[in-house]
Amino acid sequence: MKRAQANGLLLVAALIWGTAFVAQQAGMRDVGPFTFTGVRFLFGAVVILPLVARELRRLGRRGVWLDGRDLAGGLLLGVVLFLGAAFQQIGIAGTTVSNAGFLTALYVPLVPVASALLLRERLHWSVWPASAGCLGGTFLLGGGSLSALSTGDLWVIASALFWAAHVMMVGRVAARHGAPITIACLQFLMCGVLGMASGGALEVVSIDALERALPSIAYAGILSVGLGFTLQVVAQRHTLAADAAILLSCETLFAAIAARIFVGEVLTPMQLLGGALIFACVMAIQLLPLVRARNEAAQPA
Repeated sequence: MKRAQANGLLLVAALIWGTAFVAQQAGMRDVGPFTFTGVRFLFGAVVILPLVARELRRLGRRGVWLDGRDLAGGLLLGVVLFLGAAFQQIGIAGTTVSNAGFLTALYVPLVPVASALLLRERLHWSVWPASAGCLGGTFLLGGGSLSALSTGDLWVIASALFWAAHVMMVGRVAARHGAPITIACLQFLMCGVLGMASGGALEVVSIDALERALPSIAYAGILSVGLGFTLQVVAQRHTLAADAAILLSCETLFAAIAARIFVGEVLTPMQLLGGALIFACVMAIQLLPLVRARNEAAQPA
């Protein structure tokens, strides 16, 4: 696959993820957040099952087999994924699609900050000003006052904590035996089961409601979870990390555009500035360390 083709696939993945915020909000008219999350991720797990079978056959030919630690790691990831997805889904019901997209992106600065505080990892200098910029962007999204943030905004911000934890954990678990798709399927299944169990216990679920919400759930599950993840895994093997960072970060912009087209949301100038500031800081955190690494690699030994 050529680099341009891979970049095109990444852009499609970002488009799917960004527009999925609209589907997530629409689905909440008929079912609760836990039920939506549960069915969504079970759909995603079913979509990638053929890829799981292929991956396991490939590993088997090499004499590599997954064990109890891999199973436990995948299930633990599913718990964290469930908390992030469920909190985000609860929040989307009480905020705008645009805000949900930009605030979810706060997980990007949270990952290096948490890595530095918890794992004593060395930070690139750009993380601290970019993190401060993200806080400033959140302030502007709230209309110039953090107290003006809606309850939905706060739920989405809380979800970013779990998205960050998930990012920190997933690489370690998936890299153990080189089975990222299988680990992804395990976490999707766990997330789906927890969502359905929580929905059954806390929400009123009916067949009619599920049928009405099915188009939204299918988009968020089959396309966003299943296809979006597959496109990312395939494409990132054939392009540069810098390209991937830029293209996948466009998810937040696509969310705002989709909100304007499909829901009619209009951000105030202050909110637009806040969203732009968060997006710029997210890009800086991902790209500036890559520029430094490339410059160091280019220097003669």
